[in-house]
Amino acid sequence: MSKSFVVAVCGATGAVGQEMLKVLEQRDFPYSKLIPLASSRSAGKKVMCKGEEHTVVELTENSFDGVDLALFSAGGSTSEKFAPIAAKAGCVVVDNSSAWRMNDECPLVVPEVNPGDLDWHKGIIANPNCSTIQLMVALKPIHDEARIKRVVVSTYQAVSGSGQKAIEELENQVQRLMSGKPVVSDVYPHQIAFNCLPHIDVFMDNGYTKEEMKMVQETIKIMGDPTIKVTATCVRVPVFYSHSESVNIETEEKLTADDVRSLLAKSPGIIVEDFPEKKAYPMPIDAAGEDATYVGRIREDETIDNGINMWVVSDNIRKGAALNTVQIAETLIERDLVRVP
Repeated sequence: MSKSFVVAVCGATGAVGQEMLKVLEQRDFPYSKLIPLASSRSAGKKVMCKGEEHTVVELTENSFDGVDLALFSAGGSTSEKFAPIAAKAGCVVVDNSSAWRMNDECPLVVPEVNPGDLDWHKGIIANPNCSTIQLMVALKPIHDEARIKRVVVSTYQAVSGSGQKAIEELENQVQRLMSGKPVVSDVYPHQIAFNCLPHIDVFMDNGYTKEEMKMVQETIKIMGDPTIKVTATCVRVPVFYSHSESVNIETEEKLTADDVRSLLAKSPGIIVEDFPEKKAYPMPIDAAGEDATYVGRIREDETIDNGINMWVVSDNIRKGAALNTVQIAETLIERDLVRVP
């Protein structure tokens, strides 16, 4: 990456925006200028990146003049309005909201899985849902080797996926319960502390939640195979960071558990942690703050001929949002797909 780029981070003061700045610094992303953008109420605040202080600027329709890359994490309505404006100004947008994921004109990309889809971008690239990203990283090597026919996934999703207020709600509920006080639920419809909620996002007419249908639709788009059957149950659990997933896979070709361990161990972005005799398996507390997708509890499903069960864990704010966004930007540069004025 010998070139330097003008990079804007939209939503720079939010949880994911702050993590994006960390990732840009840690990966020494080649920017010549960094422009942190946010709403008017955050304008004037200071953020740090690469040891330099940057002043947050209000996001407006003129924010993208001279910008090469814009990393968006400012919500769907903001992305719907400003991403096309940025693209029209000659800027390549990598958007972390759900606004553009199922748009046929926008690639939906996990760099370890489908980097080639970036070749047909038209200015806006979508970052997948956090729970989908870690699933794709784990499924891709298996699909390439034995072709996946069907996936059944149950998620155990951290409260950080709902934002800072949800993190605070869990903290407050735990404190109140330990003090013998009644809990207050604002973010979630029920108490989240010491509880599990089989309800993420709104319920659809088919009985699934929007989060569950995101996983179904995004998997098919990213894998580029409409014949893969996917069903999901998404559950919010009282964990601060890192989503966990129980994944059951049926393949066309037979793979043993050892085959899968070997495949995944040599695949980018994956760490296999599968030593049950040592009580070693992926846990959300260990994945928090880490780049990798961790896979363990790999075993054959003895109820079908070609079945595999596994447990997949990854930091939903890190790999599930900020890191994947920056990796997309890096891949755009590597493939010479950034339009530089």
